[in-house]
Amino acid sequence: MTDATQTPTPENPQSQPEAQAAKPLRIFLVVVDDSPELKVALRYACLRARKSGGKVALLTVLEKGEMQHWLAVENLIREEQRAEAEQKLQKLAREVNRLTGTLPALYVREGNRLEEVLALIAEEPSISILVLAAGTDPEGPGPLISYYTGRGLGRLRIPLTIVPGGLSNEALDAIT
Repeated sequence: MTDATQTPTPENPQSQPEAQAAKPLRIFLVVVDDSPELKVALRYACLRARKSGGKVALLTVLEKGEMQHWLAVENLIREEQRAEAEQKLQKLAREVNRLTGTLPALYVREGNRLEEVLALIAEEPSISILVLAAGTDPEGPGPLISYYTGRGLGRLRIPLTIVPGGLSNEALDAIT
């Protein structure tokens, strides 16, 4: 009797189990907001994803309102904000597709932005790098970077990449 199974060898790599041959996918998470630095973080993440065979994930967080006594009005405002956020994500998804050739994962969450970023990272083990671009204003790099490089650093389970917010497309192309 002969054994029909093949032993993996360097000469016969196709006999290796797919789980061993599959390389973990790097997913670069970009937090979507209205800052001018978003374009820099997005381009950096796209270029890194393309060159490493990874993907991009986009997260937008809708802040909860304070109008509990006007619940109907707050619900209408929330629906409008969600529709606007989804439109923005679709536009950015087209840009990601243009730069990487792949479609990004899209996430819309509601709550505190700092906490929702951490919650998504905890829930999605495939997310492997958080990409943020630093603000160029004299007030500082921005609230997310300030938090994740300070008190929140110990809560991150993945690396944080901070891209200078004033980089040009040419500079981004050169460093990725």
